[in-house]
Amino acid sequence: MQHIPVLLGEVLAYLQPERGGLFVDCTVGLGGHCEAILERHSDARVLGIDRDPRALEMARERLRVFGSRVRLVEADFGDLARVLADEGAEPAAGVLADLGVSTLQLDTAARGFSFRRDGPLDMRMGNQGPTAADVVNKYSEEALRNIIWEYGEERQARRIARALTEARDERPLETTDDLKRVVYRAKGRSSGRPGRREGRVDPATRVFQALRIEVNRELARLEQLLEDVVKLIESEGRLVVISYHSLEDRLVKNSLRNLARGKIDEITGRSHSETKVIEVLTKKPVRPTAEEVAVNPRARSARLRAARRL
Repeated sequence: MQHIPVLLGEVLAYLQPERGGLFVDCTVGLGGHCEAILERHSDARVLGIDRDPRALEMARERLRVFGSRVRLVEADFGDLARVLADEGAEPAAGVLADLGVSTLQLDTAARGFSFRRDGPLDMRMGNQGPTAADVVNKYSEEALRNIIWEYGEERQARRIARALTEARDERPLETTDDLKRVVYRAKGRSSGRPGRREGRVDPATRVFQALRIEVNRELARLEQLLEDVVKLIESEGRLVVISYHSLEDRLVKNSLRNLARGKIDEITGRSHSETKVIEVLTKKPVRPTAEEVAVNPRARSARLRAARRL
């Protein structure tokens, strides 16, 4: 299985693992970023976190050569504070969170992440909690509409939610193909051609994204990470976050901006400079080059933001 870590050169440039110390990879996946951090300098150590036990198993084999310099833990990055406390870890020299769905998850039909491969309607990044099938078959029409609209930014959310509830009344939706066919039909009524692509985006993309976010509580986990992480990084430590859609990127941008601005005086409207927590290192999100996208098309929507702890 080919695994190409996204924005690898940029990640290393902002994290600066040559400084040495403990670096936390909040989303180990198949270990590509971890491996590069460990290779950059012998004084760098990595604590890797992932919810996916299969990914951790494969990453552990890949990183075995680094011995005690790497420690992998099955956990949710929203629980980063607890994980570091349990590990007795010192403040981190750097934290990386690559928020994308891993190659392993996308390419395994049984995980149910991709509309390009028929499989069970699962979409869980780990083994716990409700599946996407539970969501589409049990949530009310209004709840489905809200999820598809808010998390998928899908303009036809109401039409699709109604189509899902009508379809499940006939029989439960159990596979990714079941879901895709309903979405195609719902959107086909207005487009005139079921399944017509919307530019480069498949008509089912936003619905799959919305369900994945709901199943894995992705935005809530990210919000918790951003709230906790600055307390867990040492002075001059680095934070690097790679997001893949506007909801994630907006949350990261606003959180970093607020931390960099500090507390605002209610009377003067000015910030108290002494309360600033970080310096934002990326005025705009860093995007992959055309050359990287040509080699790794899944990097196309990646947006990297970085900050330095003051």
